[in-house]
Amino acid sequence: MGNLEQDNSCLDQVEDTIEKQLKAGCPAAGIIAEPVQAEGGDYHGSAYWFQGLQNICRKYDIQLLIDEVQTGGGATGKMWCHEHFNLEHGADIVSFSKKMLAGGIYHKQDLAPKQGARIFNTWVGEPSKLVLLEAVLTTIAKENLLTRVTEVGDQMMKGLEDLSAKYSRGHQQHRGVGEPSVLWTVTLQKEGTR
Repeated sequence: MGNLEQDNSCLDQVEDTIEKQLKAGCPAAGIIAEPVQAEGGDYHGSAYWFQGLQNICRKYDIQLLIDEVQTGGGATGKMWCHEHFNLEHGADIVSFSKKMLAGGIYHKQDLAPKQGARIFNTWVGEPSKLVLLEAVLTTIAKENLLTRVTEVGDQMMKGLEDLSAKYSRGHQQHRGVGEPSVLWTVTLQKEGTR
């Protein structure tokens, strides 16, 4: 099954599940999707699939939450991996953590709570985490690190292509998000060659 065929099959399954939930009287409030399932075998969502997912969410008036815990923070050459997907309406909600040093979300204005909120994490918005995050964001901007990620990612991509040509019997494929980026997956044909 090709990528486009697989994407369409998955989108059909999503819509079928939403329809079944509606008929059962338990409608979905939203969909949570990771740009890359890094813990689940490095499965990369395509721009086409995410655009289709957004269309389904809009059709059924449900929210699209992009989980950027693994991918947010610039490793793809953009601050947020989903920026590579050219989503017409952007994500409704984005969750982040890890490289961002604080766990949190950001969302569209129409989803803002009526009362003021704060960042919730294990330490209930510990201010020192926000100071660290501000320093990280300042450094990313000041040192132009997103551009550097793209430059280094280009070098990595060329190096992986060279290795693939040299060791074609053991190397099956390599892929990245936001190519070139520094977020890469390499698939080897046999477990023993790892």
